[in-house]
Amino acid sequence: MFGLFGKKSGGKNPNVKQDDAHTYRVRVRTKRHGEIVEFRFTKSAHIGLDDDGNYLFRKAVVSPQHFDRGELLVTFDKRYNVTGTTGEGVDFVPVAEWED
Repeated sequence: MFGLFGKKSGGKNPNVKQDDAHTYRVRVRTKRHGEIVEFRFTKSAHIGLDDDGNYLFRKAVVSPQHFDRGELLVTFDKRYNVTGTTGEGVDFVPVAEWED
């Protein structure tokens, strides 16, 4: 009734896959050589707070074959819903394009 207990429709970020209640995955492609690098991160071990009280996951990217460098940033709201993804030297690979 009134949508109080249902899940929010939409709002999912196309670049981040949530494996379970605590675990997320993201894949990026380096701009220089196009290598794909995957990161798996959890709420308790990898997501931190910035100075403004926002939740985030920031990670330096180094590709294994060509050592391309970059950085990715995933931001969250207080309920750990993904609010944004940005990258420097990398492009995010949408979850729809993953071949698991």
